[in-house]
Amino acid sequence: MYRRLPARDLFGDLDRLTRELNAAVAPASRRQSSSRSGFPAINIGTTTEAVEIVAFTPGVDPANIDIQLERGLLSLTGERQSNTPDRSDETQASLLLNERFAGRFRRDVSLPEDIGADGISATCEDGVLRISLKRRAAPQPRRIEVH
Repeated sequence: MYRRLPARDLFGDLDRLTRELNAAVAPASRRQSSSRSGFPAINIGTTTEAVEIVAFTPGVDPANIDIQLERGLLSLTGERQSNTPDRSDETQASLLLNERFAGRFRRDVSLPEDIGADGISATCEDGVLRISLKRRAAPQPRRIEVH
């Protein structure tokens, strides 16, 4: 009799909404490069203790990655260098197709309100950036005696 509603990925929905809103209000010059907004690809998971973000950053030097947390918004910015052949000598190589993104990137992730600024750690190994954001302890109810 009752239909079960499918599970929703809240963070995925928020990320998609952010991208769509950014594309709608971006200047025309930025809209042309909208495919870059998907780099790096990210996965977001939650536990009772933390929010875990995995960003796939192949070819990015970890020293070129900047992570900022401000008012519940995690910003991941950086730059991936181009590895295309040097085009100064056209007789050696010519580029027919280039599908690999190179240049500056930025990804913004909205976080839940219970994320603390203290418990953040990030590691990058083999092009996989792992960011762990610890949740603040929820206030516990307490009994207050009346005198």
